[in-house]
Amino acid sequence: MSESFIHYLWQYQYFNKQELYTTQGEAVQVIHPGYLNHHAGPDFQQARVRIGPIDWVGAVEIHIHASGWRSHHHDEDAAYNNVVLHVVWREDKPVQRHDGTHLPTLELGRRVDDDIVWRYRRLVNSSEPIPCAPSLPRVPSLTVLNMLDRTVADRLEVKAKEVLQRLARNNGDWEETCYQLLVRNFGFKINREPFEQLAHGLPYKVILKQRHSLEQVEALLFGQAGFLTGRQPEDEYMARLRREYSVLAAKYNLMPRQLSRAQWRFLRLRPANFPTVRIAQLAALLFAQKHLFSQILEGKDVRVLKALFSVQQSAYWQHHYLPGKLAGDASVPSVGQASVENIIINTVAPLVAAYRRLHDEDDAVDKAVDLLQAMNPEENHIVTRWTAVGMRCGSAFDSQALLGLHNNFCLKRRCLDCNIGFSLLNPTRRE
Repeated sequence: MSESFIHYLWQYQYFNKQELYTTQGEAVQVIHPGYLNHHAGPDFQQARVRIGPIDWVGAVEIHIHASGWRSHHHDEDAAYNNVVLHVVWREDKPVQRHDGTHLPTLELGRRVDDDIVWRYRRLVNSSEPIPCAPSLPRVPSLTVLNMLDRTVADRLEVKAKEVLQRLARNNGDWEETCYQLLVRNFGFKINREPFEQLAHGLPYKVILKQRHSLEQVEALLFGQAGFLTGRQPEDEYMARLRREYSVLAAKYNLMPRQLSRAQWRFLRLRPANFPTVRIAQLAALLFAQKHLFSQILEGKDVRVLKALFSVQQSAYWQHHYLPGKLAGDASVPSVGQASVENIIINTVAPLVAAYRRLHDEDDAVDKAVDLLQAMNPEENHIVTRWTAVGMRCGSAFDSQALLGLHNNFCLKRRCLDCNIGFSLLNPTRRE
């Protein structure tokens, strides 16, 4: 049992209301259950209930056991003096308000249909990653689509908020913010954190000052990443980068924020995904494209955006996966289409949503959604898990929705907050 389940029962009045009495024997009539409070204070606000002959307007507080009132210290908090009804699953102990007045208590445990309790427990106690998987085919398609739409919108809103928080830390500099997000994205999942540190240790304004030379951009990135210090395999090209970085690091005071080679992960990565290759591709992009954020905003369609990020690393890194070590006969691939789409999904779309949200544009999320719908779906174990239970995944919009649904609802067993779970728990629905 959980308080969220009792919230659900109270909000939608899914309990037997015949001969409704408080535990003290006073007749109760629910005129309006109130509005769920997502902030501090009692659980429901502006409820209207008739207790005995008196109509009350105030708050409703919910607990599994009545003793939760005291264990949560509500009896010491004057903010709970406006609670007119205490709704519990079981009353194990009578309680009072902070001002000493008796608190009317309604016990729901014996008034809820066993079937809805069984459905709830089956969902939240399921050992499956997707708790509703067995029942999913019987959920109306419109219910599923509405939940996917909601999940994508929520996911974009959260990401846009994170972008705006980063923008504030960067004193409103959109180009620096875009650069940091882009560099972080080049780490993909495995090396995201060291790439994030690299972006903070090497400001975009430094890159812009040296972007006339690809070799110098590489020297800055590889040097700041820690690949040009210590006993690293070296050849003539890497020696040049080392000398370049030595001068530039002194010029811009970069050494205090330099990363170490040990921070980068290579284990279990395909050579094409080595952080050294990704840094070389990042260098080529930063050299080729000036003021990336401005170009992103000016990008008229997905084709233009894909072309923006489709770059090939320098000649040296077309034949090396690691410094000083030839890759062999095959050349090292450039940024692939899957990587380009990943950047558009995880960097460009949130940036666009954040920019439009900041400027109060009504279609802030719509433009980002258009980008997602034009991208191929992501391929990962979570999406595979959803498709295995019959969920369609035709675009990045779908894969982003399924990722959000899995991470924010299924893993946390927030079935009561999910349209799909809500549909399955509806007492009017029969298996």
